[in-house]
Amino acid sequence: MNQEVFPGRFTAGLDRDVTVFLIGMRANRWWKIGTVMRVAAAMPRMLRYLATTPDAGMLGYHQWLGRTTVLVSYWRSPEHLMRFAANRDAPHLGPWRDFMKTVAGTGSVGVWHETYVIPASGVEAVYNGMPVFGLAKATAHVPVEHGLNTARQRWAHAGGAARGARAAN
Repeated sequence: MNQEVFPGRFTAGLDRDVTVFLIGMRANRWWKIGTVMRVAAAMPRMLRYLATTPDAGMLGYHQWLGRTTVLVSYWRSPEHLMRFAANRDAPHLGPWRDFMKTVAGTGSVGVWHETYVIPASGVEAVYNGMPVFGLAKATAHVPVEHGLNTARQRWAHAGGAARGARAAN
């Protein structure tokens, strides 16, 4: 995993809308560690599948672990996300059905998700002294150039200015 830090300021270059999917789980009863681990073990298999199946539509992700886990993922479209979730050959449907049958309603483990469709014209992002991260990692990592120095300027030029910077690279 490349963690090279890029000095200076960068933004994300989008050439289309992006679907942002937040998902996680919460260990409510730590003494049920076997159940917690069984639920948690499903996500790495899904991420390996998505990393090796670009047609599934996931553009990238970041994950944080703790009592409540958070995975932020970026998708080409909500249709790609829903198609993955319902695909009998992908590693999501089986674990989801198992969770609903054996864990849901017990209070041992909670799961959650939120989905947002973000228009390319509605994005403002800046990364300063960071490795390639977030939306810039999922789309394009472009330097902040003249006219994109402030959040107000990036909002005013959202989508168009970042695409122009991307095309120049």
